[in-house]
Amino acid sequence: MKNFILFLALSAFTFACAKVPLTGRSQLAMVPNEEIQPLVNEEYQKAKSSAKILTSTKDGQSVVRVGTKMAKAVEAYLIQEGYQDLVKEFAWEFNLLESDQVNAWCMPGGKVAFYTGIMPICKDETGIAVVMGHEIAHAVASHARERMSNGLLLNFGISALSTAMGQNPTLTQQIFLQSVGVGSQLGMLSFSRKHELEADEMGLIFMAMAGYDPREAPVFWERMAAKGGQAPLEFLSTHPGPDRRIERLNANMPKALEYYNSAK
Repeated sequence: MKNFILFLALSAFTFACAKVPLTGRSQLAMVPNEEIQPLVNEEYQKAKSSAKILTSTKDGQSVVRVGTKMAKAVEAYLIQEGYQDLVKEFAWEFNLLESDQVNAWCMPGGKVAFYTGIMPICKDETGIAVVMGHEIAHAVASHARERMSNGLLLNFGISALSTAMGQNPTLTQQIFLQSVGVGSQLGMLSFSRKHELEADEMGLIFMAMAGYDPREAPVFWERMAAKGGQAPLEFLSTHPGPDRRIERLNANMPKALEYYNSAK
């Protein structure tokens, strides 16, 4: 049985492999994005209907403004690098939802939600850009598709998502929710450490491309760590430790500053 699973995994990796923009890492991509999108739309609508939308407020407008600016910069970079097909998959939407949760997330296709609980830690639009860059990076890197591909491979072999939905729609829905990082209470479930650190690296570059000072990213995570010392935070419990995160951000800072200086 183990040999058979290994065979499936190797076969899937050979025929369904993609590369992550910016980092160039190879990833499993068995699930077509057009099959994921109906699930995304359904869950995003659920998220919006479960909380008051505050997009018209000052903070809400800041979230939309930062998100729109970053999406434009990221799309320009992707087109320049030959990822036109990936750009076509995004239908960006940015919303601020009323909730005490210290959290934010981005679903495949660019469906973004910030919770009001994270706004005091963001402090300003540069802080919003730190979080926005990280969450957008998960979508650009197709981390959800990669996780879902792995989950479906283990549970259904190499069947398509549509076949999996017919065999066991409940399990497929559960795999999807885990893949995009949204649980039954709309809180984040953990991406792998590899995905989180990759999103940090890409997010740092993305905020710099959009003209936000990347040197503020470590400062933001220091604020987040200080807040986390007062009470458990969903955002910290599902992400790498702040010391490790800040160390990696500083290591990638010279590259980010090149993009930032070019964007001025």
